[in-house]
Amino acid sequence: MTLSAFIFDVDGTLADTERDGHRVAFNQAFSEAGLDWRWDEELYGALLAVTGGKERMRHYLDRYRPDWVRPADLEGLIARLHAAKTRHYTKLLAQGGIPLRPGVARLLDEARAAGIRLAIATTTTPENVTVLLEHALAPEAVAWFEVIAAAMWCRPRNRRRMSTGTRWSSSGLRLRCVSPSRIRKMVCARRGGGLQTVVTVNDYTCDQDFTDAVLVLDQFGEPKQPFRVLSSRTPLNGARLFDLSLAQTLIGE
Repeated sequence: MTLSAFIFDVDGTLADTERDGHRVAFNQAFSEAGLDWRWDEELYGALLAVTGGKERMRHYLDRYRPDWVRPADLEGLIARLHAAKTRHYTKLLAQGGIPLRPGVARLLDEARAAGIRLAIATTTTPENVTVLLEHALAPEAVAWFEVIAAAMWCRPRNRRRMSTGTRWSSSGLRLRCVSPSRIRKMVCARRGGGLQTVVTVNDYTCDQDFTDAVLVLDQFGEPKQPFRVLSSRTPLNGARLFDLSLAQTLIGE
């Protein structure tokens, strides 16, 4: 079987957008609205168990701020806060405050040069994906990806399952793929769909169980910054970077 495509997750895979981007932007939105809510790194790590920014705010109020008096139009407030968060997040990206993770640009360049098809399956919004690609990669980077499937395009009951976007991407591409991801539930979904998953962990995900992933790394690696292997179901034969050659060896797994 020949490697034909990659399906990428976004947050934590392409960039550490959660800790250094979304969390910071949420706090800026809260401050702007005159709220005393503040999400530090530890709290935000716990909140990441809830999928979706609006859902995360509701959970925060229910779990951590039952004392906070809800306004009559709570849903309207949450929608406005989420829109403000997106605005602040976009500004952070435009200022270069959220760089790509090691090895991401290198891997994308190699894949494009070899004619490997690219797609994205994510639980973040299309706007967040577009802004990250345009500012962290290149203004035309959105066009590099044949399919971009975001969770907000799924019905709410499917959103929490975190597998719909993956089905869209793999169905649209109709290819055998290696699928880098950081989300444990999405790993299971992709494994069940016949895709091989490579996980690159960060501070929020390093302790999660990624048993269903074929390979778990700390990052994709650069020539002067090789990856560290956390687990692997196949011999890597001394590989120090996640590249097309290594990806090809995973297809038979």
